[in-house]
Amino acid sequence: MSSMFQKASTFLGGGSAEETKKEDEEGESLTTVLETDEDRSALTILIGDITELMRKQLIDTFDPKETGTQEDHTSTLRDDKGEPIDLEKLGDDERKREMQKVLEKQSAELAKREKEVSEEKMVALKTSALQFFDNWRDSVVLRVGEVVNSRKTAENQSMKAKPELASLEDESTLESIRTNEHEDTIAEVLLKIYPPVETPLRKVAKEKRVLILHSILLLLLSVEHYNAHSRTLLLYLATSLGLSATVLSEDEKKVARGLLTAVEKMSADEETKKRAEENQVARKWKMGIAGVAGAALIGITGGLAAPLLASGIGTVLGGIGLGATAAAGYLGALAGSSVLVGGLFGAYGAKMTSKAMEQYTRDVEDFAFVPIQKPGESEIEARRLRVAIGISGWLGDKDEVVKPWKCIGPGQESFALRFELEALMNLGNALTTLVTSVAWSYAKSEIIKRTVFAALSAGLWPLGLLKASRLIDNPWSIANQRAQKAGEVLADALINKAQGERPVTLVGYSLGAKVIYVCLQQLAERKAFGLIENAILLGAPTPSSSAEWRRIRSVVTGRVVNAYSTNDYVLAFLYRSSSIQFGVAGLSPVLNVKGVENVEVGDLVKGHTLYRHATAPILERIGFEDLDLQELRYQHQKLKEQEKNEEEQREAAENNATQPATDSTASVSDEEVHKMEQEIDKKNKSV
Repeated sequence: MSSMFQKASTFLGGGSAEETKKEDEEGESLTTVLETDEDRSALTILIGDITELMRKQLIDTFDPKETGTQEDHTSTLRDDKGEPIDLEKLGDDERKREMQKVLEKQSAELAKREKEVSEEKMVALKTSALQFFDNWRDSVVLRVGEVVNSRKTAENQSMKAKPELASLEDESTLESIRTNEHEDTIAEVLLKIYPPVETPLRKVAKEKRVLILHSILLLLLSVEHYNAHSRTLLLYLATSLGLSATVLSEDEKKVARGLLTAVEKMSADEETKKRAEENQVARKWKMGIAGVAGAALIGITGGLAAPLLASGIGTVLGGIGLGATAAAGYLGALAGSSVLVGGLFGAYGAKMTSKAMEQYTRDVEDFAFVPIQKPGESEIEARRLRVAIGISGWLGDKDEVVKPWKCIGPGQESFALRFELEALMNLGNALTTLVTSVAWSYAKSEIIKRTVFAALSAGLWPLGLLKASRLIDNPWSIANQRAQKAGEVLADALINKAQGERPVTLVGYSLGAKVIYVCLQQLAERKAFGLIENAILLGAPTPSSSAEWRRIRSVVTGRVVNAYSTNDYVLAFLYRSSSIQFGVAGLSPVLNVKGVENVEVGDLVKGHTLYRHATAPILERIGFEDLDLQELRYQHQKLKEQEKNEEEQREAAENNATQPATDSTASVSDEEVHKMEQEIDKKNKSV
């Protein structure tokens, strides 16, 4: 067993590959590590319990009585003037009266939600979501069962699953392979979102637990996809085994590199070239694109059906203590075909970066996924088993398509979505001009006397600001419409597996969050499940009504996060002509949908334009699993600088104003508005 421990250290710690090669090729397997029938049953029972827990959470999404956290409801309390009520500052009797109001409101809304979830479309969505989940669960349970004990045993245990959550007092720490200042936050959030399930396997040696996690990852890949449900299962498995997300993430990176290294080693001799020509039709069908440029880069030009076993894939992936034969066996058909590996990675990334994307530019101008590679990474080193897509909602310059998303860490293969550059640049120029103008400076002193909700509900906007509104309303309207279309196109690209068979995390701010919102609505409409692992929306200019977010929750297997700021008067002003009765997600919590996390970020984002440098700080706050700490420090600094610069520009605008600020409602002259218009035109022409 000591050899297994040595291999686990080598695999996860980046040790010598030569040492691994010296190990016995047979090595360990699940059946040798889990030495007794009880141990093997404990694993299949754990898988059954976790999948049952996941199914229950999916059902809760459509339960009108599951309404999320009480804190979200109390945070929306307002007095008659629209001002927030702080329960902590009230006396006992007043606090009881306010809480009673909350309960009465919830009771009144229950009937509405019951009607909402009983509508035909919502019932059909629930039925389809559960059917997809059940088919996935059956394939996983049977695959694990046939390796560990028997398919029949695993099926019976799954049907009798009764998950019992472990005590967090006993599971308060997760073992990792490395630590940093963000690790504790991740672990805390992980335990809350993916609570550990009680299992005797938690007590076995760490090296054995790591091997179990690694083996299940390979078994999940053997069903020829790695969808979002599979990833969520592994996160539950990790916490239940007392392991951190870092252990899983490092394992995913090693496996991705191992698969692609094995493919790279394949020889493109005459025989394999002939095989590729004979199977040209199958290749086009499986990869969804002919003549993939990216494929040639890593030497699979003639390797359509050549077995990866010949390239030693078992040895490459067996380096965690798992024997080469067992590793190849767990991968199943994936270990025998480069086409399946190509399908898993979206034709080795080419489907997200090649001419395959051109079909979408008919609907949205300049629609493209821009790779965010880390310095010094090769093609293979950049590949991951998971994909992250960052979406900027307006641009100060073209580099801001990518810049805010460099904070996404190395655990995912990250891309920035580029779309409608001109519209987003025009919006950015109008926004930055407005918030640094004398019009906004004068108006801000007036509107901050009321809450954003009072201003939005009553339409109480200073006349001077309304005079300048024509400068921002048109670019906002145009970009908003383009974001709607981009969301529809993004959904189409994901359904067509541009990302391959890998789970996707979507994160975006402002109209980037709108793109995500529309995309997820489209996925729900088209009943496309298992594609999205996480969706993180920052300052979303979208409705916050429960029906829409229930649909969103149904197509995301992991986290749905709504980051909002009650200080975002810019978003409130931009949204003033929309249907505010449905709420605004970027200004308030989303209520009455189980599984939607609401995070107030008003202390970080005091205005809508600050989101571009607040992405990393917000991701840090929510315990985002993959975060580049160097980029996090950079964005913290840039956020402070941006806030200071905007304030200085507003002061300068006041000093240069053509008339003194005697009245916030009448202090903006036509000349000032004309100056702003000229400034915006100048910026737009310089693009």
